[in-house]
Amino acid sequence: MAGKASGKPSKKQGPTRGTGGKVRRSLEGKGATPPAHMRHWYKDKARAERIEREGSGRPGRTPSRARKEDAPEVIGGRNPVVEALRAGVPANALYVAQRIENDDRVREAIKIAADRGIALLEVSRDKLDRLTEGGVHQGIGLQIPAYEYAHPEQLVENARDAAEVPLIVALDGVTDPRNLGAIARSATAFGAHGLLVPSRRSAGVTAGAWKTSAGTLANLPVARAANLTQTLQAYREDGLFVIGLDGTATLDVADVELATEPLVVVVGSEGKGLSRLVREACDQVVRIPMNAAAESLNAGVAAGIALYEVARHRRR
Repeated sequence: MAGKASGKPSKKQGPTRGTGGKVRRSLEGKGATPPAHMRHWYKDKARAERIEREGSGRPGRTPSRARKEDAPEVIGGRNPVVEALRAGVPANALYVAQRIENDDRVREAIKIAADRGIALLEVSRDKLDRLTEGGVHQGIGLQIPAYEYAHPEQLVENARDAAEVPLIVALDGVTDPRNLGAIARSATAFGAHGLLVPSRRSAGVTAGAWKTSAGTLANLPVARAANLTQTLQAYREDGLFVIGLDGTATLDVADVELATEPLVVVVGSEGKGLSRLVREACDQVVRIPMNAAAESLNAGVAAGIALYEVARHRRR
């Protein structure tokens, strides 16, 4: 039996032109999506690069790259900034937060900066957070250049040029900049001619040291020694005596007879005290008598007591 006609004439399909593989390639996908920092259209690329350079920008975060030793620092806080400006601390710029609540300290800081020709810059609080590395700034910060250290010999020359008996304070293992600042304050109060710090594993003159010193570092030179023990030996060869503070000594600091001589007072860390080589380089090792309940004193406090005793002997 013949089949039923469809009612439509059949069309014979001729050969067609291919797609050249375009369809197949489109189905293969474009691979993994590149990370955001590799996309040229990423709208926050510039911001990401800035954060990589400056750190996270959030208070309390550590910058992604360590600050270079010769890079400027920023002192934050109204009292520290005013004290630094009053003391003549070298400064490049004064940063003031937008819409800051004015008080006498802010007005004084702005006036001193203007009188000294220091650049005055108005910035956001976020910018100040980054500049002060998350520290408390109260809406104001002072940028100070990298500190220029003196040569160890210069400390002795300064004393002799002033026709005074040299008195130098050396720090052994003191790593907290605030202790350095506190020692600088005591050293200035009791007539020392400078501080000597090792170039490695020691606190340096940073914003924290400036802040604690209350500006005294502006007038007290700090020298760096590549090798503290060798520098102490060189001082001894130049006619200076070296005494070290150590809680295990038997001689009290009040009884030291070398106080009136050209002198270097070595202050060790609160935890470890004097290192072995530094202790061996001392002419005398003395202690600060205290109650047994107190195991040790903060390095800044110990230096202040020792320098007071030296000054008392010299006044006699």
